[in-house]
Amino acid sequence: MVDVCSAGKAGGELDLVPPPPPPIPPNVKPEVLISPKYSITTRSGTGTNGRRIQLLANHFKVTVKAPDAVFYQYSVHITAEDKRAVEGKGIGRKLVDRLFQTYSSELAGKKFAYDGEKALYTVGPLPQNKLEFTVVLEETFAKSETVSPSEGTEKRSRRTLQSKTFTVELSYAAKIPLKSIALALKGANVDNTQDALRVLDIILRQQAANMGCLLVRQSFFHDDSRNFTDVGAGVIGVRGFHSSFRPTQGGLSLNMDVSTTMILTPGPVIDFLIANQGVREPRYIDWVKAKRMLKNMRIKTRHRNMEFKIIGISEKACNLQYFPMKLKTGDGASEGETADITVFEYFSKHCGIELTYSQYLPCLDVGKPKRPNYLPVELCALVSLQRYTKALSSQQRASLVEKSRQKPQDKIRTVTDAVCKYQYDSDPVLTTCGISIEKQLTQFEGRVLDTPKLKIGNSEDCTPFKGRWNFNNKTLLKPTRIDRWVVVNFSARCDTSQISRDLINCGRKKGILIERPFTLLEEEPQCRRQSPVVRVEKMFEQIQTKLPSPPDFILCVLPEKKNSDIYGPWKKRTLSDFGIVTQCISPSKLNDQYLTNLLLKINSKLGGINSLLALEHSSRVPLIKDTPTMILGMDVSHGSPGRSDVPSVAAVVGSRSWPLISRYRAAVRTQSPKVEMIDALYKPLANGKDDGIIRELLVDFFKTSNGRKPTQIIVFRDGVSESQFNQVLNIELDQIVKAYQHLGEANIPKFTVIVAQKNHHTKLFQTNSPDNVPPGTVVDTKIVHPRNYDFYMCAQAGMIGTSRPAHYHVLLDEIGFSPDDLQNLIHSLSYVYQRSTTAISIVAPICYAHLAAAQVGQFMKFEDLSDTSSGKGSITSSESIPVQELPRLHEKVQGSMFFC
Repeated sequence: MVDVCSAGKAGGELDLVPPPPPPIPPNVKPEVLISPKYSITTRSGTGTNGRRIQLLANHFKVTVKAPDAVFYQYSVHITAEDKRAVEGKGIGRKLVDRLFQTYSSELAGKKFAYDGEKALYTVGPLPQNKLEFTVVLEETFAKSETVSPSEGTEKRSRRTLQSKTFTVELSYAAKIPLKSIALALKGANVDNTQDALRVLDIILRQQAANMGCLLVRQSFFHDDSRNFTDVGAGVIGVRGFHSSFRPTQGGLSLNMDVSTTMILTPGPVIDFLIANQGVREPRYIDWVKAKRMLKNMRIKTRHRNMEFKIIGISEKACNLQYFPMKLKTGDGASEGETADITVFEYFSKHCGIELTYSQYLPCLDVGKPKRPNYLPVELCALVSLQRYTKALSSQQRASLVEKSRQKPQDKIRTVTDAVCKYQYDSDPVLTTCGISIEKQLTQFEGRVLDTPKLKIGNSEDCTPFKGRWNFNNKTLLKPTRIDRWVVVNFSARCDTSQISRDLINCGRKKGILIERPFTLLEEEPQCRRQSPVVRVEKMFEQIQTKLPSPPDFILCVLPEKKNSDIYGPWKKRTLSDFGIVTQCISPSKLNDQYLTNLLLKINSKLGGINSLLALEHSSRVPLIKDTPTMILGMDVSHGSPGRSDVPSVAAVVGSRSWPLISRYRAAVRTQSPKVEMIDALYKPLANGKDDGIIRELLVDFFKTSNGRKPTQIIVFRDGVSESQFNQVLNIELDQIVKAYQHLGEANIPKFTVIVAQKNHHTKLFQTNSPDNVPPGTVVDTKIVHPRNYDFYMCAQAGMIGTSRPAHYHVLLDEIGFSPDDLQNLIHSLSYVYQRSTTAISIVAPICYAHLAAAQVGQFMKFEDLSDTSSGKGSITSSESIPVQELPRLHEKVQGSMFFC
């Protein structure tokens, strides 16, 4: 936990506090503004609106027949013969398994659950609080040993290495009663419920580890090629299962879901490298890239059936890479004498292995930093179930989504079969607790909320059907006008003249008057080989030469549809340096649907309005219509997997022009990598001013809402886990309050704080239909938390795969919404997303914050930073790490919905 007063400090510099207030006259008692500290609210009731619907969820009821059982936690400390501490999950599990086999009687025959690291749990106590054991482990493969090629000449020998002795120390740490779960299920606020649930989850993980699965948090993946799907570039998607115990209103349940992770394609290393780099032959492999990709990967050798970890790659080819080989004393050599020999020569002369293509390629180094051990590539194969943690390309992601999605009925069958097949409740530790798991999904009643009506052009009513609507033969509610605009073309294959004509014609149908473009600018062919920044600069030189003054709008044609390296420099130049609204396109085909979607975005960016909620249009939104209310959407975007050095980007959008709830302004800042709590909401400077995000949004609200200040603020927060809910209230909300007070306000607004989660594992199904649940489905009973105020909502129409509902957690509700009013507001906020004509899966302010973070984050080229491994998870709050600041938006576009 950080000091919230210093949470806004950027970089490693110390921010000075504002100047002291004037002295207080005598006999005057000062009024002290104390920031309230908040606690998570409890459920106040359930909603009643909507038609009833019978549903199923992938929760399996759990019965506990020994609720008085107590878990005893022991700390595990393992040391080797040289007294050094032993780290590593693989060795830890082997040692603890061997320990309980060898010393079963000394441990009173106890069964155990071990997390693979430092914690071990038993039901009831071990005979003593502190126990020390000697455990002997015989390794039959050289996983942690360094064996040079010269130490053995027999082909395919499978040797038992020397036995190793370890000391395992168990020390009593804590008591965790299972009863805490039963109390939590009754709605009590019990401290160690999470501890007890974590022990049950560790039991599931141990069971999966014993089956040889790859473990990724609470998901496990079997080495079964039937679950593999190739996504390209040497990467395989492997289907597995997520399983975790959850307290719900209906009792304890096991949440079981299909899960997918990425692994490297097992098999010959050379085949993987060819596929990964997209080359035709081994001679084209980039070995610098290969070294980065293969580091720390495990391989098995063909000639000796031994397992090694790759630490690097040889500097020279196999037939030129020498190493000192120990000479046998029987051949006239003295003890310890060596002779230099190439790796190729060693394998052909001493192992009888004729190497083919790999003699001209570098070797894999599987030794230690100062004792290399070289192996020819053609003798090495990647072992299975090794995680691929780098970011997927857009093609790989599309392939994965396409191949891994399942229809609702298939998903039901898959998870039900898994619960029956794996027989979790047969685990000896769970059996000791009397835990049994039902084999069918939980059934309950949900509700389908009425679809909100929309207002479009000519004050027409529009009623979405199944979460969708369109603008066929309709006009936009408030179309804009585009007078001075240009088209710039970075793509040699596009006819910009045709694009501009089609856009003008489609705009006329939607009510947008678009004049002919001032000019069409083509990139000069000689610029295409230059860097993206130079290409953008050259294009702007053309714009400034051809136009007497800056245009109002630029349509930019890019050469690639996704991940164009021109996008970031272009957006920075237009939005930060010149303040010009821009729309990037890379059309594969131009039809009316494509152009309409394009115009929805352009109209929103230029200040127009595509549609409004009918309630919003007539200022009848409950609890908002009479009281100035600001809606905030907050999100933090982290660097891609495998990049712990890339700054995180925090974005907050705030509603403007109250009583509207469809118009937003964004503010974006960078912060320390992997930090989840936003640290720039309130940022006092040395001169007494506040340079934080919230001040910017509050001032904008005041200016666009007829001089009204918000007396209610609704905060939607994305991307935080349940363990971080208290930090959202007591760090982020505290900063928002301070920003409000800094503007000279004594009366703090009422707050409603809601966390929205999409990365959870609860799925909803209809009992009497193979289709996805209808849009507007809401669930606030049976599968929700027994105490906290949460509910599931599926606002979107699920057309393919199985819909994932949004999981909303109400942390605070000072405004005092009824459950129906809050659920209807959240449902309505899924229909105000100006970029599309469909209800979206999560409220629009959160989607806007995500878009703003992604777009402004492109302003800076973070790829130049060093390539380091990913940090583990997200950090709660920032440490004093200097972070490169983002350029601010130009004042001409600060208030626009540039992110649309």
